[in-house]
Amino acid sequence: MSVEIREVFSKCDLLKFVKFPFSLYKGSKFWVPPIINDEVKMLLPKYNPAFSHCKAKFWLAYKDGKIAGRIAAIINEAFNEKSGEKNGRYSRLEFINDYEVVESLTKTAENWLREQGMTTIMGPLGFNNLDHQGMLIEGFDHLPSIASEYHKPYYREHLEKLGYEKEIDWVEFRLTLGDAAVEKANRGASLIQKRYGIEVVHFKKMAELLPYSDTIFNILNDAFSELPFVSAFSPQMMAFYKEKYIKILNPEFVKMVKLKGEMVGFIIGLPSLSEAMQKANGKLFPFGFLHILKARKGKDVMDQLLTGVKKEVISTGAGVILMAEIQKQMLSKGMKFIETTGIFETNFNAISNWKNYEHIQHKRKRCFRKTL
Repeated sequence: MSVEIREVFSKCDLLKFVKFPFSLYKGSKFWVPPIINDEVKMLLPKYNPAFSHCKAKFWLAYKDGKIAGRIAAIINEAFNEKSGEKNGRYSRLEFINDYEVVESLTKTAENWLREQGMTTIMGPLGFNNLDHQGMLIEGFDHLPSIASEYHKPYYREHLEKLGYEKEIDWVEFRLTLGDAAVEKANRGASLIQKRYGIEVVHFKKMAELLPYSDTIFNILNDAFSELPFVSAFSPQMMAFYKEKYIKILNPEFVKMVKLKGEMVGFIIGLPSLSEAMQKANGKLFPFGFLHILKARKGKDVMDQLLTGVKKEVISTGAGVILMAEIQKQMLSKGMKFIETTGIFETNFNAISNWKNYEHIQHKRKRCFRKTL
């Protein structure tokens, strides 16, 4: 039977779209399920303020009467205005190992983007850089962080057969906190603090962190403004992501730095929730949130989710201070491993820093590009 592509219109179809990976990856030791309700909200204009500057369509592929794949197409008009390009994005592509299925899905997305005047398709990319981005092409036998991605090994082969080429890669590391690396970070941080008078701000309770949540996003907008695929977070989007993520953070693993009375940088870590999310299997209730609450206290792995330093002060080495401080927090909890989230392969400074540690570069994600 040939492949049938159906556009997602109803709430029922949207749930099928979100739940399809749960059947595709059933039994996988390495796939980390999202919270279903959060994923649904990401795809509805009623909840996700990114729709104020993004257009999106969603499709399901059926074969032999069963769902065999899905794809989203997104146009981030704010990014296109900033870049002066006409880029479309494909997102949330998942499919069985069947070339006809992925060909039908990608052609559907490509045709819609072409009709909207786009000249290029790139992906996987989401609504913004806190959404799903990148296709895993190396590291299939490693558990990803909740801020990373997991895909089937056959995805890359099919995409390349369809004419998709590399745009850029993200790389991920696992770092071990050995004595030498920790001492080096502490020495460097102490010298930088004395030289520039940089203060460190710590948090014990969520009530202490919440007043700085907008500040974190403002720093993020400044620090990430020149990175590929990035558009600024509006106040509405800040509020959306605060609601989405703030509830799972452990404030003890958030550090900020202040220079001349102004907050200029932050680092957000989180004890790994990957195994807890697997146990939750897409649902917070009745027991999912208990697994997550337990994991937030920490075991042996910390996911380094996000770091941002204002461009005007990055040369001070404020990032070294942030790294040293979160390592102190980890060691106080008996934790010794850091999972870095994806950084661009062109970020040579960060990669050089990770290589000061006992490390493995174990995962690689790719953004593909195709001319329409």
